[in-house]
Amino acid sequence: MPANTAAIASARAFSYYLDRLLSARPEQLALLTQRLDHVFDHDEMLAFAPWQEFADVDALMPALRRLRAAVMARLISRDHSGRADFAEVATTISALADFAVQQTLPVARRSLAQFGDPIGEESGEVQELIVIGMGKLGGHELNVSSDIDLIFIYPEDGESNGRRKTSNHEYFTRLGKELIRAINELTYDGQVFRVDMRLRPYGDAGPLVMSLAALENYLLSQGREWERYAWIKARVMSGDDSYLAQLVRPFVYRKYMDYGAYGAMRELHAQIRREVARRDMADNIKLGPGGIREVEFIAQVFQLIRGGRERRLQLRSTRDTYQVLAELRLLEPETVAELLDAYHFLRNLEHRLQYLDDQQTQNLPAGDDNRARIASSMGFADWDALLQVLNLHRHRVSRHFEQVFFLPTEGAAAHPLQALWQELPDNDISATLLQLGYHDAQDVQRQLRSLAGSQRYLQMPDSSRKKLDALIPPLIEVAVAFDNPDLTLSRILSLLETISRRASYLSLLQEYPQTLQRLASLYSASAWVSAYLNRHPILLDELLDARVLYASPDWPQLAGQLEQQLSDCHGDVEAQMDTLRHFQHAQTFRLVAQDLAGMWTVEALSDELSRLADLVLEATLRHAWLDLPRRHCDTPRFAIVGYGKLGGKELGYASDLDVIFLYEDDDADAAEIYSRLARKLTTWLTSVTPAGTLYDIDLRLRPNGTSGLLVSTVDAFLQYQQQHAWLWEHQALTRARFVCGDAAIGQRFEQIRHELLTLPRDAQQLGNEVRAMRGKMLETHPPREDDVKHARGGIVDVEFITQYLILAHAHAHPQLTRNSGNIALLGTAADAGLIPQALAEHTQSAYRHYRRLQHAARLNDSQTVHDIPLEDYRQVRALWRHVLGDEA
Repeated sequence: MPANTAAIASARAFSYYLDRLLSARPEQLALLTQRLDHVFDHDEMLAFAPWQEFADVDALMPALRRLRAAVMARLISRDHSGRADFAEVATTISALADFAVQQTLPVARRSLAQFGDPIGEESGEVQELIVIGMGKLGGHELNVSSDIDLIFIYPEDGESNGRRKTSNHEYFTRLGKELIRAINELTYDGQVFRVDMRLRPYGDAGPLVMSLAALENYLLSQGREWERYAWIKARVMSGDDSYLAQLVRPFVYRKYMDYGAYGAMRELHAQIRREVARRDMADNIKLGPGGIREVEFIAQVFQLIRGGRERRLQLRSTRDTYQVLAELRLLEPETVAELLDAYHFLRNLEHRLQYLDDQQTQNLPAGDDNRARIASSMGFADWDALLQVLNLHRHRVSRHFEQVFFLPTEGAAAHPLQALWQELPDNDISATLLQLGYHDAQDVQRQLRSLAGSQRYLQMPDSSRKKLDALIPPLIEVAVAFDNPDLTLSRILSLLETISRRASYLSLLQEYPQTLQRLASLYSASAWVSAYLNRHPILLDELLDARVLYASPDWPQLAGQLEQQLSDCHGDVEAQMDTLRHFQHAQTFRLVAQDLAGMWTVEALSDELSRLADLVLEATLRHAWLDLPRRHCDTPRFAIVGYGKLGGKELGYASDLDVIFLYEDDDADAAEIYSRLARKLTTWLTSVTPAGTLYDIDLRLRPNGTSGLLVSTVDAFLQYQQQHAWLWEHQALTRARFVCGDAAIGQRFEQIRHELLTLPRDAQQLGNEVRAMRGKMLETHPPREDDVKHARGGIVDVEFITQYLILAHAHAHPQLTRNSGNIALLGTAADAGLIPQALAEHTQSAYRHYRRLQHAARLNDSQTVHDIPLEDYRQVRALWRHVLGDEA
């Protein structure tokens, strides 16, 4: 094997440690030469020594150290010769740590045989030590000369059952000490790993081992912010891991977006940087600017902030986390590529620094000889060439870090209006407010004083009050840029009162000052938006990235994201219901922001809101079925049909969903099964959860209305429509469509709909019935000119005209059965010669205008319009008279 011999010789010339090792242990050289082309995996570690035969820790220790030497010799040689990449090195050294712990524990227990087995006082079962790997060990990303951070936990208090009884706490303390000694103690053969226990509760001052109950109490009552960062990577290496996640996940991952983590992470990093500067460690590629720690910090701050909501981010590996961040577009793929490139470069360089003499170091070497060795091993001609690439990577990391954390400038000046807010209790600031551009300065001052004197403000924690104090001045400034500054600021102050007890939301607005302008823009434009955001302040997160906020929805991609999020709930119904609501609220908010920015016509916006409803209904149906006990098939033979605005794809922001449920299934229990599914669907859609509501649904259009069955077979639906349906039910059918569920049922429904709408009807009798129906509606909704829906010549009249044309003429003109919306159908009727072209065009234009006016009124929480469209009414009434005769 000449190639292996040459590769090993090159590695020995590079690494002092490897050369010493192979010189002292010729048997290692033979093994290395033979196995150089193979990854040092678990099976080979297992075959390395007779692990089961060691009687005590003292006998085990030399074998573990020889194993470590063999692993290191192969890693250095494989890495130096290009046979191994960073992933192999980090995974192999992490596997060695796992192997050392797992082989030591049973041997260490033998040395405690006189105590017997520790028994849990509640379960009566034998207890096992739970060894938790933290930091890079937890993420399978150890470096080759790393400490291993461990925490020891045991399930229950109790007592051992041997001839010498002792408490479980004392037993596991002894066992933990033996484990540390086996791995950490420096002997003639070296050591396996340095063991660091300082991440345990209370640090060095705390007990070496702790029960699960004590750990839970500590995390709930005393866990600190930096410990959340540490516990992200926690991994059980031995013992029962079924309880740990339940304890740790709520501590690490908050249920809502946790923007307070920014400040904590920034302060933690600032402490590290101050320490680096104090010790003159600028050449430290881990802790210095643009180093490994900053790459890890970026990933972990996203995990802390968003991991509670986005379970895909609950990962231990830095590399895997970045891949998810790119997929979710929380970081741009180009940013992730640069950070991962830098991470791999820095970690590879770190390993070479440590290979050199098996030292725990991340400092760049000072001597020319060592620099030349490192540069050559990294594939560079000289040190300057390596340094040029290293500096490029560190610069990129620093730039991305500062963009994520918005590092403030030391001694940054206070906002120019800060004094205005501070002087408010003792001074009249109305003149200044008037000068700034507020219209009723006295009222604005009154509102500000009301906030400053409120019990909610006065009882806020100091940290939260400081955040709010910092927000008021810039918000006073941004609000005056709009035409309605008083109203804009008033709406924003209402939001601040709503979120004042949620420090995370205050942190978001403070950490991301660019959100204030977007917030003011939306609050200025729409009362509905401001009320919606006040109800769902979690949507403030949507303001962060304009590229996402104003990106046209990619519904297939969003459907995939929603499905992933629902699957990540692992059948937790409450979490799934909240996930559906968060998703629907976020997409609605994005659409309204785009709407206010002029990106959508009313018709196009309604299409998008209808697509959103379709997507949510489909996902809800799928997962509600999976939650149904005693399912008789994997996929329900069940469909949701939409009527009204959902059926006609004319949804608004707060529209109800008119739906019916159909099924076609020969199973003997099908009626009961699908009734239960329909009830569950209704619950999932309409229940109020901590995340709010999803949709209100209206089921009154089902056969026999509120007295009818909740679900119908397709045949029963057909029979009802043919024999018992009222005219208004066939009118409603003109705006009905299959939404989701079984495609075959959907196709059958569309065929039935077509057949029913194309039935020949007596035009005069039909006209009389339509006029009578309209008259009944006028009794309950008297026409008003400022109500474009019910006014004579308004929206309802356009809909009645269109429905009459379909029912009267679809038998001769089946193209009228297309569910293409009132505007398109009026054009179809004109093309068929059923109505004058000019009247059709005037009515189409009027209907568009009505919908715009109705939409604008909705955005400002109004039921009336201000610019009454009298000419539009006249044109529609003219078409009514042409089609249906006298309005009376």
